[in-house]
Amino acid sequence: MERLEPNFCPRFHHAIELIGRRWTGVILRELLRGRLRFNDLAAAVPGMSDAVLSDRLKELESEGLVERRVYPETPVRIEYHLTEKGRALELVFTDLAAWAERWVAPPEAVAR
Repeated sequence: MERLEPNFCPRFHHAIELIGRRWTGVILRELLRGRLRFNDLAAAVPGMSDAVLSDRLKELESEGLVERRVYPETPVRIEYHLTEKGRALELVFTDLAAWAERWVAPPEAVAR
C-alpha cells in the first residue's frame, strides 16, 4: 500500500471538498450510471431541491467534470454528461461503495 504524504496537499483537499459536498457524490454516481436529464437526476436523488441540483451541476461543469449539452428541439432538451475527467472518478466511486458496504451502517441503524 502506498504511504500517504505527511504534508498538507491542496489538490487532495480541493478534490475531497468538491466531491464531498452535500449531494455532489450522489449526482456524480447517477451520472456514472447514465442519468442524463435534469428531471431524471432530480428523481434519482430524493430530498434534494431543484435549486441545489442546479447549483451542483453548474459547479461540476465549472470544474470540468460535467458537460451540459443543449439540443435545439421543441421543447429544448438539455442533458448532462460526464467528461473524461468526471468518468475518471468511476474507480474511486466503486471503491468507496465497496468500503461503505463493509464499514458504514445503514442510516436507520445509526443511533440518533
